[in-house]
Amino acid sequence: MIIKKFTGKTEEEAVEAARKELGSGIVIMNVRSVKKKGIAGIFGARQTEVTVALEEEREEPRPVRKETAPVAVRDNSRNIEKKLDSLETLLVNRLQQDEAARSEKPAEREEEKSEEKDGRTEKSEKADEKLKEAGETTEQDRFLRLLYNTMLENEVDEKYANQILEDVDKTRKPNLPFDYLLANVYQKMILKFGKTESILPAKNGPRVVIFMGPTGVGKTTTIAKIASNFCIGEQKKVALLTADTYRIAAAEQLRTYANILEVPFRVIYSEEEAQAAVKDFHDFDYIFIDTAGHSHQNTELLDNMKKLLQAVSEVGECQAFLVLSATTKYRDLQRIATSYKEVGEYQFIFTKLDETATLGNLLNLRLYADAGITFVTCGQNVPDDIEPFNPQKTVKQLLSTRH
Repeated sequence: MIIKKFTGKTEEEAVEAARKELGSGIVIMNVRSVKKKGIAGIFGARQTEVTVALEEEREEPRPVRKETAPVAVRDNSRNIEKKLDSLETLLVNRLQQDEAARSEKPAEREEEKSEEKDGRTEKSEKADEKLKEAGETTEQDRFLRLLYNTMLENEVDEKYANQILEDVDKTRKPNLPFDYLLANVYQKMILKFGKTESILPAKNGPRVVIFMGPTGVGKTTTIAKIASNFCIGEQKKVALLTADTYRIAAAEQLRTYANILEVPFRVIYSEEEAQAAVKDFHDFDYIFIDTAGHSHQNTELLDNMKKLLQAVSEVGECQAFLVLSATTKYRDLQRIATSYKEVGEYQFIFTKLDETATLGNLLNLRLYADAGITFVTCGQNVPDDIEPFNPQKTVKQLLSTRH
């Protein structure tokens, strides 16, 4: 990976200089205002300094979809260098603690073994043993081991943690500073998340958006948050439909939100009624459809969902979201994601981020299902507790040693 800094009178000028030298595949990691060095800097105007990174090409072709640099990197990365510095400090401090612990007397070390074990996961200990067997000897090796253990403690699946560090190892050189290694891992994890896409307007007629997923993940509340942002924030015409005829409370909840937002609401009982509703609201910008939550093992309801998706796709431009709770176990998430692939293509919305301290499953499922993440929610407040998925913010948490 190449990391370079470019300056210009404006951010656009500095970015253009970076693109001319390194190409269009750069990832902007930091933007800041600086003064020229020397006497000229005292009287001269301030300049903009842009720090960019570029993944060095490999001999083997890389999958475009998974490895495309996200457009959103620049918008939310103003303080990335400070964040990386703080992460590096935390990791280096922990590395030094490990070194100090190794140098203790065996008897003293034995007394603290049980306490240390309580603070570490079984996976981390196995990772330590594996790396020791591989003959890790350098400071770089120990730092990468620490990053690896941190990912595992944040519940990144071992398979994907290995992939990330194997990618880093292929381009690693001796005597690289820790900040370079950390930035390299950071960038590769962002690239693993891929491009973040939102709900896009239709080219002709309304965009029909279907929300599906298990019970209790917060689909209806999530729809209300998104609808509120489109209605109030963007002044778009929105209609709300529900196909959840199994729970009266679900329909009434969405009806209440529709009344507050002063938007049309309709209950649909069949594919034909769904098609009719899309045609009736042909002059609207967006149509959001709530569906019944159910077990991913219920093949009959999954088949009904598939028919509904196919029906509305015939009369409108459709987009589907699988809404999942970030607190669900990874093995269950895998089963759910696989089952809903039978319904059709989808993107993810993760809810309840405020109810978990580890976000490894977001990366795990992104790679497992090859589906992008669009929104995340972190509470029940409508419309505030929702935001577009931010890969940079998530990766910082995955590399953080603070819980």
